[in-house]
Amino acid sequence: MLGYLARRLAASVLILLGVSIVTFGLTFMIPADPVAMIAGRNSTPQMREQIREQLGMNKPVPEQYARYLGRLVTGDLGISYARKSEVAPLIASRLPPTLLLMLGAIIAELLIGIPAGIYAATRRGRFGDKAAMTLSFLSVSTPQFVLGLTLLYLFAYLWNWFPLGGYGKLSNLVLPALTLGLAGGGWYSRMMRSSMIEVLRNDYIRTARAKGMSEWRVVMKHGFRNAILPIVAMIGLDVGIFMSGVVVVENVFGWPGIGQLMWQAIQSLDIPVIMGVTIVAACFIVLGNLIADLVSPLIDPRIRLR
Repeated sequence: MLGYLARRLAASVLILLGVSIVTFGLTFMIPADPVAMIAGRNSTPQMREQIREQLGMNKPVPEQYARYLGRLVTGDLGISYARKSEVAPLIASRLPPTLLLMLGAIIAELLIGIPAGIYAATRRGRFGDKAAMTLSFLSVSTPQFVLGLTLLYLFAYLWNWFPLGGYGKLSNLVLPALTLGLAGGGWYSRMMRSSMIEVLRNDYIRTARAKGMSEWRVVMKHGFRNAILPIVAMIGLDVGIFMSGVVVVENVFGWPGIGQLMWQAIQSLDIPVIMGVTIVAACFIVLGNLIADLVSPLIDPRIRLR
């Protein structure tokens, strides 16, 4: 276990190093002069040159990256061009709402996807299977902003069951979490169906049925435990995906997380914030995958970490 964990941590460091190189390249790929954004419209060439020298932007690119990496290791994500404040505390203040939304979305997609996948697998080729897979295809194919606006119109505006937006109450969480959960649930149901069908073909399933065990017990005790493993791996990926992919949903529902912060940064070309959110999302993706790999042997003892 310790050897595996050490290897995974080393690989994670290399992945994050690669992400840092890509995010650093954003400063050169974005068609905007960050110095002009910092100095303002009325700045003189002398002022801009002074700022460029203070920020080290007149140094060679390798030296600039080395300085960026050194600050990154200490947790310094730079200063926001638009807000004139440190990026790290700014992102930290937006993390709790996004983590809460991420948790709600994962719960929603599990509650939607797993039962739908099991239902479809146990009725393979029949009407229930086709109906469940059609609904999963629709949920995956529908753009999140369309789905979010539809839920807002129906459940918040038309029927007044939930608030139109905001943050702070459980009722505020339901619609944005459901918007994310429906798309994820569609993927989960398809994955769960395929995995369950494969598991139900195994010899030990036929043996359990031959012993007279009820179909419900066969499916849930013997089938579900083995079929759930791909879902565990997907949850690890979703941790990172939700951290970086909630931009649209958070803006539709006025959710004050890092997705909304990212969108505001993109609109104002606030490069340090864009880079900071990207790095934080990458850290969560790596962490989510590592946790998924460590949890898998607890579900199926036959899996060994190597």
